[in-house]
Amino acid sequence: MSAEIIDGKKVAELVRTRVREDVAEWVGKGNRAPFLKVILVGDDPASRVYIGAKTRACEDVGIETSTEILQDTISAKELKDVIRMYNTDDAVDGILVQLPLPSHLSSHDVIETINHKKDVDGFHPMNVGRLALDQPCFRSCTPAGVMELFKYYSIAVKAKHAVVVGASNIVGSPMATMLSRENSSGKATTTICHKYTRDLTLHTINADILIVAAGQPHLIKAEMVKEGAVVIDVGINRVADETSEKGYKLIGDVDFESVRKKASWITPVPGGVGPMTVAMLMKNTLLAAKQSIYPTD
Repeated sequence: MSAEIIDGKKVAELVRTRVREDVAEWVGKGNRAPFLKVILVGDDPASRVYIGAKTRACEDVGIETSTEILQDTISAKELKDVIRMYNTDDAVDGILVQLPLPSHLSSHDVIETINHKKDVDGFHPMNVGRLALDQPCFRSCTPAGVMELFKYYSIAVKAKHAVVVGASNIVGSPMATMLSRENSSGKATTTICHKYTRDLTLHTINADILIVAAGQPHLIKAEMVKEGAVVIDVGINRVADETSEKGYKLIGDVDFESVRKKASWITPVPGGVGPMTVAMLMKNTLLAAKQSIYPTD
């Protein structure tokens, strides 16, 4: 047995094509193009790579964007003042503060400062709460991208046992929420695991759908996976590789080569979930411009 590969690049391009067409139609009706404001605190190389990918995606679909780079010594008050300025700027539809932030800044405090109607990352408590209640909201982009993959490949979630490894506010927790909701795309029996979970294999081996977002290279081995399971690897880890020009390679949280022999479907790293995250950000930014989730009072 060898798993079918879930091609995130292909599905992400389909999502971006739909967004590109919708943006063109929106602008064609006399509306301005959607605008995404990105805020980067400091000069983290990985963050610059992520922002570069988001900027290129915006250009591809017709969304305007600009990045404001702030010193890593900025105070919490100064950063929140910048965010509040864009909250009240009618020309800005979406605000994205690139994470992680320097250690002296609270990401929770900063995210809560963003107007929830412009929170295209889907991290604001208002959006998280509405997600839990299965109400319209901006959904966290990575788990929303995973759900889009399930939809494209007709992978049934209803009545399946889904196990999520990783409990972060960005991926694991909203992923578990989406899987378990009583709606057309959810209804899975869902278990969420984390670094304190005892005997992780006891849980993963029973998963019909296994989603791994723990940030630990090759955490999941073949002996931890049920025969025929759907395996979604959200992890992106840099490991040294002397054969690579960059000096490193990207691997996931799943031991791909061994697990693919047991799984029915599996995502590669790179090329799996990663492209979907950016594609769903484009979709959220367009929704923010249309104000279709949170209409103006």
